[in-house]
Amino acid sequence: MIAPVIHNRTLLVLLIAVTLAFGAVLWPFHGAVFWGVVLAILFNPLHRRLLARMPRRRNLAAFLTLCLCLVMVILPVALIGVSLVQEASVTYERLRSGQMNYGAYVQQVLSALPAWALSLLDRLHLTSMAEVQERLTSVGAQASQFLATKALDVGQNTLQFIVSFGVMLYLLFFLLRDGPRLAARLRRAVPLDDEHKRELSAKFTTVIRATVKGNIVVAAAQGVLGGLIFWLLGIQGPVMWGVLMAFLSLLPAVGAGLIWGPVAIYFMATGATTQGLILTAYGVGVIGLVDNLLRPLLVGKDTKMPDYVVLISTLGGMALFGLTGFVIGPVIAALFMAIWDLFSPPDEPHRP
Repeated sequence: MIAPVIHNRTLLVLLIAVTLAFGAVLWPFHGAVFWGVVLAILFNPLHRRLLARMPRRRNLAAFLTLCLCLVMVILPVALIGVSLVQEASVTYERLRSGQMNYGAYVQQVLSALPAWALSLLDRLHLTSMAEVQERLTSVGAQASQFLATKALDVGQNTLQFIVSFGVMLYLLFFLLRDGPRLAARLRRAVPLDDEHKRELSAKFTTVIRATVKGNIVVAAAQGVLGGLIFWLLGIQGPVMWGVLMAFLSLLPAVGAGLIWGPVAIYFMATGATTQGLILTAYGVGVIGLVDNLLRPLLVGKDTKMPDYVVLISTLGGMALFGLTGFVIGPVIAALFMAIWDLFSPPDEPHRP
């Protein structure tokens, strides 16, 4: 009686130990593994269609899906990344050489403020104008330096990036080819009822697809629209600012406005009222409308999570896991809610 208990406990300890050890082995390539899994989930419907046309050629179907993934996702991202690195490097060099002076820009805005606005800032104890200027200048310098540093890191870690990229593509091929069998084997290993396993698996897949597609569509739309208006208005580095707006659009409601808002204020404060009004109207009526219309439809509707849960889980995920957290956070939140639903009794019908 005691021997089977000891055997089961030993087996459980060994299972936990080797799982943790395997996780430690994979950790240096956790980003490549994660995005390989995400891309496999996203492109699995396309792979199934190809496989239906060539049921006896699983390798070819997986290879064609991988090629389509390269053309549709990875190649455009690489081209945008190259342009971003170039514009960020130019911006940083102009900042270092003094051609671009954030302090002068801030001083122009402060000088254009009416007397009542300056006195209001003083009454609010927002420190002196010089200190405000210094802080805003520091923020601008740090932002440019951050972009240039990241660009330099990419150049210095080219070998590591190439290896991780190769691991992702290699893993993606086999996940596309053998993904259904691996998922079925994983479901058999989980000690839950079949109904619960199907529910959790469906929730996991749905949240990943909705989060990635929804956030990326919103980010891409806002980045393209923002970069376009910056290019039309003659603002230097439209690709860099467009990418920044796309990244910040992961923060709902105010994300992209953190970029175009200060630029619109600068235009109006320096006498370029027409450009400032155009940018403000475009930012609120076009860029903001994309966020207000697409995000609830693409993210909240499919995940069936409240907007505040999506927002908090996205911010928390990015704080813990970096950029990939915009997917990991909502997935954890959705699984948390789904598992608690398994244990909680159904709501009682409302009685008047």
